[in-house]
Amino acid sequence: MAIQKENVDVLLAEGFKELACRQPIEKITIKAITDKAGVIRPTFYNHFQDKYELLEWIIRVQILEPAKPLIFAGLVDEALVLMFTLVQKDRAFYGKAVYLEGQNSFEAITKKCIQEALLEVIQGGGRNRKKAHPWLTPEHVAEYYAQSMCFVVVSWIKSGMMVEPKEITDIYNYMITRSMSQVIEEL
Repeated sequence: MAIQKENVDVLLAEGFKELACRQPIEKITIKAITDKAGVIRPTFYNHFQDKYELLEWIIRVQILEPAKPLIFAGLVDEALVLMFTLVQKDRAFYGKAVYLEGQNSFEAITKKCIQEALLEVIQGGGRNRKKAHPWLTPEHVAEYYAQSMCFVVVSWIKSGMMVEPKEITDIYNYMITRSMSQVIEEL
């Protein structure tokens, strides 16, 4: 009986996450991931180019995809709480993954995933409003919010996720709804 592609992706992701909790991601081999998942090595390459693409899949599918319906429904705060809750649920994995540095850093992969998801939401809105400024393209807006969200996510994970998902959502909203002058004044 053949295993479905989605099931193999999940097996590889769960094996990778389990290994990442015990050793640095840089030291995890594809063979170790496939052994953990119970599949042969060529199967990995039928699904992912490398472990960094697998990490991207985890962020995209397990964190961002569940939140998209909420965002499309205009429930952005609920989507943020859900995403923070999903990260917190896998705290051991994300607590290690956040320290992945270099060309394929956790921060870069996360920012890319958030930016792509936001761009999809912005472009999927189908609005034909007059722009406040020509520079404010969907790409610039998605990049800005991806950068700010990524900063909050990475800082929150590195600080041990001690602030609950609802509270970190409120903190993020506080920061993005005020001017820099207001925030500095209110510190």
